[in-house]
Amino acid sequence: MFWLNFIKSFIKVLAEGQTPKQIALGFALGSIIGLSPMFTLQGLIIWILILMLDVNISAALVSITLFKIIAFIFDPLFHWLGFQLLTQLQFLKGTYTTLYNAPVAPLSRFNNTVIMGSFVVAIILLLPIYFGMKLFVIKYREHIHEKIKRWKIYKILDQSKFINYYRKVKSLGGIR
Repeated sequence: MFWLNFIKSFIKVLAEGQTPKQIALGFALGSIIGLSPMFTLQGLIIWILILMLDVNISAALVSITLFKIIAFIFDPLFHWLGFQLLTQLQFLKGTYTTLYNAPVAPLSRFNNTVIMGSFVVAIILLLPIYFGMKLFVIKYREHIHEKIKRWKIYKILDQSKFINYYRKVKSLGGIR
């Protein structure tokens, strides 16, 4: 039931929620967490940014889920890129040594090849994901949403007695 409600609320956010900038920024920041492991220093910083900035949290959660699947597929590529960055760039060895000896920097786990590669890819893709999602939200609101509202599954979800009952009980505080 949670996932149906979550998908419906995300479609509603795309159609009439916050501004396209807020949705796109939430999606872009979520992509960083989705592509790289979230239990690192940089993951914590991105979570703090998501919670502090005025971004759409449901867009961030959808993005995290989507990009976790993508990251799983591309882990060998991330490993190769991280290995190249950590071992083949001789001019960065002093920087890596300094970071490793710093008190907080090792919490980023930058010395792990998959984490290094995935984080670099996530940073490179941040702006294209932001602008692409912003354009998608604008186009969705202009052209696609009215078509989706006519789908039978959308009408069923929107008018389902069970879902309306669920919403009523949840609004009363019965379901958390």
